[in-house]
Amino acid sequence: MMPVLALDVGGANLKIADGAGYARSVPFPLWQRPHGLAHALAELIRVAPLGNRFVATMTGELADCFSTKSEGVAAIVSALQTATVGAELRIYLTDGTFVAPSLAIARPLAAAASNWHALASFVARRYAPGYGLLIDVGSTTCDIIPLVDGQAQALGRTDPERLAAGELVYTGVVRSPVCAMAAHLPWRGQLCPTAHEVFATTRDAYLVLGDIAEDPSATDTADGRPATRSAARDRLARAICADRDMFSEDDAIAAAETIRRCQVALLESALQKVLDRMSARPTTIVLSGQGEFLARYVPELTNRQATIISLASELGPVVSQCATAHALAALAG
Repeated sequence: MMPVLALDVGGANLKIADGAGYARSVPFPLWQRPHGLAHALAELIRVAPLGNRFVATMTGELADCFSTKSEGVAAIVSALQTATVGAELRIYLTDGTFVAPSLAIARPLAAAASNWHALASFVARRYAPGYGLLIDVGSTTCDIIPLVDGQAQALGRTDPERLAAGELVYTGVVRSPVCAMAAHLPWRGQLCPTAHEVFATTRDAYLVLGDIAEDPSATDTADGRPATRSAARDRLARAICADRDMFSEDDAIAAAETIRRCQVALLESALQKVLDRMSARPTTIVLSGQGEFLARYVPELTNRQATIISLASELGPVVSQCATAHALAALAG
């Protein structure tokens, strides 16, 4: 069997994995650089282990550089073909099949946002043979997928269908604007409304709380300054139109805890919606993604008599962050 490499083309990150322990994620703002996608994918492949077959999934078609999902799927598939020229390429669809690029372009709504199905199928087969649940909290979104007898049993297929079903929550631990999470933040013994401007994101809250490690080299933040605790405090201050002279360390911690509570409440509401439709309670709950730590704050999970499996513990934190690409490679292998 020829070695396979799996690619997950998101709107903000590109991920690659071989299903055998190699995984890598790089930031790539697709909405700003759609014409640079093929080159970025080729560079990702160049430094990865040798692969003669490629499989791919995507969510990047939602980027607003594309007028429609059809346009986005076609552009991403074209970039994948350029980056993998001379090798076999198959695209994963939400019905669980791998198809040729031309068929993926002909079925754009089945190719669009197919990454959740790949991860759920992999997790269901490996970790949840009966009634289970996958909660994948990423940098931008969260998937909550029921698993039954080794298969994903989602109600929705497209993004809007999944949002309506509670199976997709468009919130994550890095990129979600603070003003979308909390209408007010505590400050000096009162509640202060947040500015409806992207002055800070959820990563700033989790940097302050120590849930996400500092990365001075990462500047894909609201103000372009580093992803450090000090800069995060400045950004949180700006979320209520203040600055560091007006916003103490205690203010920053209180604001971050409020943002976390609001985000947990959002996840809990969607989770309850999904659980209410299941004919039996899950006996296994698999947590994955960069925001796995956030799911552990959901009371509905911590109070539940179910086996909790951490994909980060099972696969390691780097592979878990690229869990969809890893899952896709494993399914294709």
